Amino acid sequence: MKNILIKNAYIINEGTKQKGSVHIKEDKIYKIYKEEDIVDPAVSFDEIIEADGKYLLPGVIDDQVHFRDPGLTHKADMESESKAAVAGGTTTFMDMPNTIPQTVTEELIVEKRNIAAGKSVANYAFYIGANNENIEELKKIDNSLVCGVKVFMGSSTGNMLVDNRQILERIFSELSLVVATHCEKEEVIKANIAKYTSLYGENLPIEFHSKIRNEDACYASSSEAVELATKMGGRLHLLHLSTAKEMSLLSDARLEDKKVTGEVCVHHLWFNDEDYKTYGNKIKWNPAIKTENDRIALMEGVNNGKIDIIATDHAPHLWEEKQGSCLKAASGGPIVQYSLLTMLEKAKEGEITMEKVVEKMSHAPAKLFSIKDRGFIREGYYADLVLVDPQSKHIVEKSTILSKCGWSPLEGFIFNNKIDTTIVNGNIVYRNGIVDSSFKGRAVEFER
Repeated sequence: MKNILIKNAYIINEGTKQKGSVHIKEDKIYKIYKEEDIVDPAVSFDEIIEADGKYLLPGVIDDQVHFRDPGLTHKADMESESKAAVAGGTTTFMDMPNTIPQTVTEELIVEKRNIAAGKSVANYAFYIGANNENIEELKKIDNSLVCGVKVFMGSSTGNMLVDNRQILERIFSELSLVVATHCEKEEVIKANIAKYTSLYGENLPIEFHSKIRNEDACYASSSEAVELATKMGGRLHLLHLSTAKEMSLLSDARLEDKKVTGEVCVHHLWFNDEDYKTYGNKIKWNPAIKTENDRIALMEGVNNGKIDIIATDHAPHLWEEKQGSCLKAASGGPIVQYSLLTMLEKAKEGEITMEKVVEKMSHAPAKLFSIKDRGFIREGYYADLVLVDPQSKHIVEKSTILSKCGWSPLEGFIFNNKIDTTIVNGNIVYRNGIVDSSFKGRAVEFER
């Protein structure tokens, strides 16, 4: 029986920061010691990690990633992106269905889980995708196999746009799973494209991206989703919120009491539309990065309880796919390796507390998706942990980027924290800049 002791760490968990030690036995947290407690002298530890005041956090649970596997593995796959995840302190990811083939059946979900079982060093879960034709498939899905249903209520790849009102009503009324939505109004986007191309031509610079996919496009769609879910009694999770206006759609009630919840992505808390001048297509995401006022309002939403989860929408593309004008460059970028560091940087700047970072990136995803025994530092829970060194810096360099696409919008930035060690299911999978891929993650279990 393997025993590991993490000694003298500042444990940040469930709203507190306390010095203590954690005993890991096999894949679980066996014992949590307070600073004044005496560690059981009868235990022979295989390894003692002297934290010496480093921060010990529950591993990040990222509820929105695109790891591109299967079908798009020229730009990313389960192996490369899970390595990037654990290097950044993310121990569990939830992958989206817009792969090739699109994950819209139970059989394809099982196939994806099998791929992850052989490749992923992080734990994993998958969404099943909705379209206008597969409502019966969604109704019969084994709920233990998926974290939720993904609905594109706006532009999408292939046939995953759900624009049939009757189907949307059935999704929200007949499914018990969390329905996670990408909300941008296609009609608004098309009208804006027509407007700006008629004025300025087809080769619009990147600064027009937030004008085309603007506040109106987001709010028109997200407000419709909230209205539908409320009318039909469904369980709605609004993904990657990007505007101040959308905060009016959310409640600051306890997460456990909400039927409508919201997520924000780290890039919408980090960048604003003035950054297009510096970073260009590197920060082209859908929904678009918007104004500084929007960024501030989103951070306020995190702090006041209206926004429930911080995630990434990690969506790698090859560098050549990111080239071209506003309408041609691919949308999305790799960021999972630096998501926790970006939020800890915001904590150092005073915009958010470390306790709130842990709540929104670990505790809340576990609660919202009913994940069993993960997301907290508790005795009996899986040992998914990340040790952070607040005395070291981390420079984002191309040579250390683990995403297969090989670039990052954060290249050159110096973070004032460093991911020291990441533990998944009791196994040290990342330490001293090296990923140990001999260990593999597991499919998470749900308590439903």
